[in-house]
Amino acid sequence: MPEQLPLPLPTKPALGREDFFVSDANSLAVEALVDPGAWPLGKMVLLGPTGAGKTHLAHVWASDQQAKIVAASDLREADADALATAALAVEDLPDLAGQDTAQRALFHIHNLMAERGHPLLLTSTTAPNHLNLELKDLQSRLAGTSVIEIAPPDDMLLRVILMKLFEDRQINPDPSLFDYVLPRLPRSFAAARAFVEQMDKRALAEDRAIGPRLAGEVLSTSLENPDENL
Repeated sequence: MPEQLPLPLPTKPALGREDFFVSDANSLAVEALVDPGAWPLGKMVLLGPTGAGKTHLAHVWASDQQAKIVAASDLREADADALATAALAVEDLPDLAGQDTAQRALFHIHNLMAERGHPLLLTSTTAPNHLNLELKDLQSRLAGTSVIEIAPPDDMLLRVILMKLFEDRQINPDPSLFDYVLPRLPRSFAAARAFVEQMDKRALAEDRAIGPRLAGEVLSTSLENPDENL
């Protein structure tokens, strides 16, 4: 049978509160986001590896606080005053590297938020003191920001992550698949995402069932994926 060309069907991650699973790996981060009034200097960096759920938590927090969410690399100084009128979440701090305009904008926003008393949530895969941004005044302020970290996933969380990733692709595997995969999957969010992506891709291309046999083949390959949608 000739190889089928897999169609790149769009996936839409579920980012509501009811879709976020709390475990030992992320419970401290969840608790810290409940009361931004308790954050030192009114700001917090949510730190975690790719796929840890930072974007998901940022959306839950933004919904609770009626906050805007903006990507760090999209920031512009002209928008600073308007963005600093209420609670704000800025995502993906490492993307500021080499972005002079965005760095100046965040510096301005940071100062306005502090002056006006609005909470500022920032997400990052890199600890703020290791960002090494070109704008040293911004680097200094970020390095002095409190950090709450999401730990690598435990088995319970990893199972839920796999289920959610399949669900985002409208796939509902038999529960036995997870029993097979969990002892064999690298303990990382990125590996879980790469595994589900490759399972979906190969099932479509090869017209095969999503099951342990295909999973064994996928698990024997390198599972690395830099994208973050959890």
